[in-house]
Amino acid sequence: MAEQVLRHPEVTPPHVFTQEELGWVPWLEPKPEAELTEDDYTALVERSRAASPYFRLLVRDPVVLGARTRADNDIFYNTDAGLGRAEREVSAAAASRVNGCLFCASVHSRFATIQAPSRRDDVQRLLDEGIDGEQDERWTAIIEAAAALTATPSRFGAAHVEALRAAGLDDQAIVDVVQSAAFFNWANRLMLSLGEPTPPAPKG
Repeated sequence: MAEQVLRHPEVTPPHVFTQEELGWVPWLEPKPEAELTEDDYTALVERSRAASPYFRLLVRDPVVLGARTRADNDIFYNTDAGLGRAEREVSAAAASRVNGCLFCASVHSRFATIQAPSRRDDVQRLLDEGIDGEQDERWTAIIEAAAALTATPSRFGAAHVEALRAAGLDDQAIVDVVQSAAFFNWANRLMLSLGEPTPPAPKG
């Protein structure tokens, strides 16, 4: 088995949380793009994901990947009610920050800023200072709830729900905080066990 592990001695993994776009390299062989089947593309949901080594690694179990991707899309893109997209991304970024997943934290902090560009500095403070960085009441309640779920589900309780309600979230929005954090608790652990991030591409 050891000889099947991919090594990347040329890679110096980043050590700072950032909103810049990071790369990622796997420790196990992804499925070659030329070998992808129509069932694989169905599992990927978006054909463009075939360019990602992470998704081509997960597509080795297309049934599980399909379920994973549909859940991901529903949690983050189905925003007809409940929590807005930016705050779902903040919840996921907080979970990723606590778990130390630099790649996922970069993705979700960047998406949070895209959705709420006026709050870029608040998003960056979450990355730089962690969950204890100063935020307004609403984002503090979201970040603290996500962090509690990330540490262990039993740390999340009535006090977090009350703080979220006091900050203006209805029941559906609270469920969205929980789902966003819970999904990326799982996704962080999967990504951290399968590979490592690479630095942003050089600018220019």
